[in-house]
Amino acid sequence: MKILISNDDGYQALGIQILIDELKKIAELIVVAPDRNRSGSSSSLTLDKAVKVTKVDDNVYYTDGTPTDCVHIALTGLINFTPDLVVSGINHGPNMGDDTIYSGTVAAAMEGYLLNIPSFAISMGNDNPKNFITGAKVTVDLIKLYNKKKFTSTLLNINVPDIPYDNLKGIEITRLGKRHAAEPAIKDDKKNMETFFWIGPAGEPNDGGPGTDFNAIQNKMVSITPIHGDLTDHKNMQNMKEWIKE
Repeated sequence: MKILISNDDGYQALGIQILIDELKKIAELIVVAPDRNRSGSSSSLTLDKAVKVTKVDDNVYYTDGTPTDCVHIALTGLINFTPDLVVSGINHGPNMGDDTIYSGTVAAAMEGYLLNIPSFAISMGNDNPKNFITGAKVTVDLIKLYNKKKFTSTLLNINVPDIPYDNLKGIEITRLGKRHAAEPAIKDDKKNMETFFWIGPAGEPNDGGPGTDFNAIQNKMVSITPIHGDLTDHKNMQNMKEWIKE
């Protein structure tokens, strides 16, 4: 099996290194990841300049672009084969609920999915996680399961509790929850006519009850949410048709 690995924390991040160590036991890997932390970059592509790709080792590259750049360039120009799977992570924190809109980790997996390759986004369900090996072992388990019984149009957002592997309570298929509005931006220094702001912290869960990714993590369950790239609000289409007639 051939797997393309990327992330948004940078190619030297601990999460991706532990993931590589585990996945190389079951697959042939190629790594294409950003040269630095690009968290929150979502699905941005670099279109105003060329993206520089640097080879670190056999089948290991970093770019000065975004996570989406990494996967897009890998699949459309850098490598001469089609991988069986794209795995993005392991992210140094959760990607649940509204986080998925901003997440570079999810975006890298989304790019693989948009290019017709099954893709997994793997994140730890806690900030400053300690148990990356748990996330890596869960990823191996899911890949083995996927190899036994494949399914198409696969984009999975996977969040893993930051606890030892043997303490996991199981796996739950979930929907994305929702957070309260983000905290206000934090004003920093002001120099001449320029004012600097830090983006405020994400809001706490607002919709985090049973069936959501937030709830699964809270109950020591691995959360798997199938997602897709179709942003159409299908349920509201008929209402819009009636509105526009009026």
